Amino acid sequence: MRRSLTGLFAGLCASLLLLASTSAQETLRRGASNELLIDEPLRAAAARGLEWLAAQQHEDGYWAEIVGYKLNTDYEAMDERPQPHVGVTALALMSFLAGGHVPDRGKYGHVLERGIQFILASTKDDGQITAHGTRMYSHAFATLFLAEVYGMVERQDVKVALQRAVDLIVDSQNAEGGWRYRPFARESDMSITVCQVLALRSARNVGIHVPVHVIRNAQNYVYRSAVRGNDRRYMYRGHTGHGDDGGTFRYQNREHTRATFPLTAAGVTTLYAAGEYDSPIIREALDYMDRQVDAFSRDWQDHYFFYYGHYYAVQAYYITGDPKWTAYFRKLKARLLERQRANGSWPCRVGPGDAFSTAVATLILQIPMQYLPIFQR
Repeated sequence: MRRSLTGLFAGLCASLLLLASTSAQETLRRGASNELLIDEPLRAAAARGLEWLAAQQHEDGYWAEIVGYKLNTDYEAMDERPQPHVGVTALALMSFLAGGHVPDRGKYGHVLERGIQFILASTKDDGQITAHGTRMYSHAFATLFLAEVYGMVERQDVKVALQRAVDLIVDSQNAEGGWRYRPFARESDMSITVCQVLALRSARNVGIHVPVHVIRNAQNYVYRSAVRGNDRRYMYRGHTGHGDDGGTFRYQNREHTRATFPLTAAGVTTLYAAGEYDSPIIREALDYMDRQVDAFSRDWQDHYFFYYGHYYAVQAYYITGDPKWTAYFRKLKARLLERQRANGSWPCRVGPGDAFSTAVATLILQIPMQYLPIFQR
């Protein structure tokens, strides 16, 4: 059995016992708020999303999407033809796990089993999980998926691939404490670093060895990426990217780099995954996210920025808890239900494709169900 990210601590005096009791009551209160968020429209939307994804899976276990990378606000395709996409496949498979489905059992057991075989077949000799040019984003999502699977079914083939994938992440951490698009890169950026730390946290939760110093170095990298107060040095083409009063995290540790809602959500989520749950930096970042979430959702609707931004924001708010969590999720749920197509998919007008957007949207909607331990408090 996997342990929760939070625990109850016994005390030796009345004051500590009172604190433990308060913590338990808070956990119950948060659980009750999740039940209120899970209604029939949410369940129906998630079910339609999973049905659409299952129908799009190739018999060899993958989802074919456009393999590419971010280029300013666009998505640069490496090949115009859809290819077996490791990252999208891992996200799609996690959306089934988030719905309570497990490999080789139940309605979608075969979907998960075929997907596992594809991920395992995409693992190279050096431990990297890649196909058709996918990069460290995809490797991290695949590693996270394998860790979540291994926590449910202790399969030796999954464990071997997972340990090798984790070893690659550990060995690839650079002197800055972060990661970049390719293994062993000298530079770092926030969007890739968060993926690696989440994968490492999930792997460590299920008993895979992850050196503590790797997590601490990543945590320090994120702290150095914070923009505090009215620091205006971090301009990006003449704009701070919504960095109005500070509280943001920037893309890289250098001047003239952007600080945005998705990057700030990624920064908070990384700190949570590293075991840091309360600091002035986190509180400022959450306040910034509160101010910007509506504008971000409106400006980037149906863009892959929207989906990856909320993929991290939903985790940040979820770990934070009420009242921020409930207020945020209600608004996001309403937007997602409104944008879902009749066939069960969500549109992705810029990005890898509709399997990506549908996987992320379905995963987000199912987070209150608490089936995935990496997304539990």
